[in-house]
Amino acid sequence: MTETGKTQEMTVGVVGLGLIGGSVAKAYKAAGYRVLGADRDTKILGFARLAGVIDEVLEPETNLSQCDLVFLAAYPGAVIEYVKENAGRFNKDGLVMDCCGVKKAVCEACFPVAEEYGFTFVGGHPMAGTERSGLKVSRADLFQGASMVVVPPVFDDIRLLARVKEALKPMGFARFKITRADHHDQMIAYTSQLSHIASNAFVKSPSALEEEGYSGGSFRDLTRVAYLNEKMWTELFMYNKEALLTELDILLGSLQEYRDAIAAEDRETLEQLLRDGRERKEELEKKRPEKK
Repeated sequence: MTETGKTQEMTVGVVGLGLIGGSVAKAYKAAGYRVLGADRDTKILGFARLAGVIDEVLEPETNLSQCDLVFLAAYPGAVIEYVKENAGRFNKDGLVMDCCGVKKAVCEACFPVAEEYGFTFVGGHPMAGTERSGLKVSRADLFQGASMVVVPPVFDDIRLLARVKEALKPMGFARFKITRADHHDQMIAYTSQLSHIASNAFVKSPSALEEEGYSGGSFRDLTRVAYLNEKMWTELFMYNKEALLTELDILLGSLQEYRDAIAAEDRETLEQLLRDGRERKEELEKKRPEKK
């Protein structure tokens, strides 16, 4: 063991070298680990090698079994496909985690495969990112201070959870949220997916084309994630259809209440709606760990 507590020969594999996967690779490289990487785009893979983001190309047939820890940072469908195709090649003493934004579809597909082939698969979702995507905007400190959602195959496996937390130390997470796949998807439909839809729809007003000089922080905050990867988010939305539709219906209903009050010039109702929103935000802020 080294002074940092890691095994010198530990090898980390990263499948998918976009923003998340690239940041994972950089975090482990910065911590002194041997990092193997794979990506369907050969140009990205070549750049990753030249830039020193990875040490070697991750090849399922030759060195996947050498990985003590494997991160699958691809789209959900691609992750499921990769796990099924390479089930017999994972290190049975290692740990395999995905980084997808939906958990139910991925975990329901991968948990049985892992059990059948004798390797350990854990669902994961790092709650960090930017509105930009790609390896070039990835960075080693992306996850510092962030939350990591973990979906284990057995909810109360204390040893496995301790193992996961130890393995993820180089990424610098401040907290871990242990949950079930269905609850994760329900919450993410609201905290992430609905936010992206609202932002993306908001900028479609004709007024947006003339916003320069008329906008401040509120406009920038609300439109930040409108700049998104439409292919990835379309797949995430489709995998989480039911939960996302529920949240969309709630939002549309709330917006209708504001519209009705304004149309009727009902100041009392409008003021109450605004007060309710402000008080809910105050309540949420009090619950944040840094506020305690």
